[in-house]
Amino acid sequence: MQAYLLDFANFMLRWLHVIAAIAWIGESIYFVMLDNSLKKPKAAEDRDKGVFGEMWAVHGGGFYHNQKYATAPAKLPDDLHWSFWKSYTTWLSGFALFVLLYMANPSFYLVNPNASWEWAANMSGWQANVLALLFLVGGWVVYNELCKRISPDMTRDGLLSIAVAVMMVVVAWLSTQLFAGRAAFLITGAVMATAMSANVFFWIIPGQRRMVAAMKAGEAPNPLDGKRGKQRSVHNTYFTLPVVLLMISNHYSFAYSHEQAWVIMSLFIFAGALIRQFFVLMHAGSIKPAYPAAGVALIALAFWIAAPAPSPAADPDRAAVSLEEVHAILETRCVACHASRPTQPGFNAPPAGVAYDSLEQTAAQRAQIQQVVASGYMPLGNMTGMTDEEREAIAAWSQ
Repeated sequence: MQAYLLDFANFMLRWLHVIAAIAWIGESIYFVMLDNSLKKPKAAEDRDKGVFGEMWAVHGGGFYHNQKYATAPAKLPDDLHWSFWKSYTTWLSGFALFVLLYMANPSFYLVNPNASWEWAANMSGWQANVLALLFLVGGWVVYNELCKRISPDMTRDGLLSIAVAVMMVVVAWLSTQLFAGRAAFLITGAVMATAMSANVFFWIIPGQRRMVAAMKAGEAPNPLDGKRGKQRSVHNTYFTLPVVLLMISNHYSFAYSHEQAWVIMSLFIFAGALIRQFFVLMHAGSIKPAYPAAGVALIALAFWIAAPAPSPAADPDRAAVSLEEVHAILETRCVACHASRPTQPGFNAPPAGVAYDSLEQTAAQRAQIQQVVASGYMPLGNMTGMTDEEREAIAAWSQ
């Protein structure tokens, strides 16, 4: 019953997380589009009252007239719309999922027994949990310090962008050295997502509150608050596509089980940012196809790097391995999870619905079994201690 309750909680949290993320990202992308699509107001009366830009749009059977003020409008409404709960809900639900799925069983999901650093390979569960939390907090601290030190007045954002890009490569490399492959991709995405939500919490919303308070008091708002809010919002929009990709990457073992997983991850991050740049510029009236072309080129490079090597020629002196022999290996190393009634704690059903209870079920999954075993993806974290000889036997399975 406990495993079922955990599964159900996972199901509902994931639903909430996806809904909140769609709402937050959709609104964020919309406002970036709106900001970049503004045109100088045509009416003199609008210009006289401080309208900086405007956009007309049609949607849902009606017409919309959006206006942006460069300075304080004559009057602020009491029902001013704020955008922050979608961000907070996305991060909180995502963190709750991380706790439920990864931190509840860190020895299985977080610890990387194949880490090149012995201390990382031998971490206990609680140590892995603490390290993961430090990774998230440390990622935000480093990113925030880069922003504050390199471009505090928003005059060197180009140099800051390069520094943040280098930081993400380091995060990608370091995460794959410290954590199991699937967790490394997720944690790297979580570092970016934490920075996005923290930008809203620590900078964007406080700055907007100070601006509103100044306007209501009849004072001129600090222009740095507006500039800083836009700086962090721009960073958030470039993080968006990479974060979404990294959050769904746990379904694709070819990426995170590769020995150069950090390179693949970095290529995906830059590809997402380049593709997003195309849309940002497009909304400003500039079509630059080189950006999506470069993004697709990086994806193609990641595809080439992640492609499995050709299977080595079979040893002619080795006897063919039978279905019964392979099934016996799976019963020892895999069936604790991959069974109709798993005995591994935390599993209410076999992962991906794949069970090896019978010879027939094992035979039907031959190609997949050989692929995930050869790549080292399964058993997950090799927690059951599958030997090289057993992997070779599964590779030689011919019937």
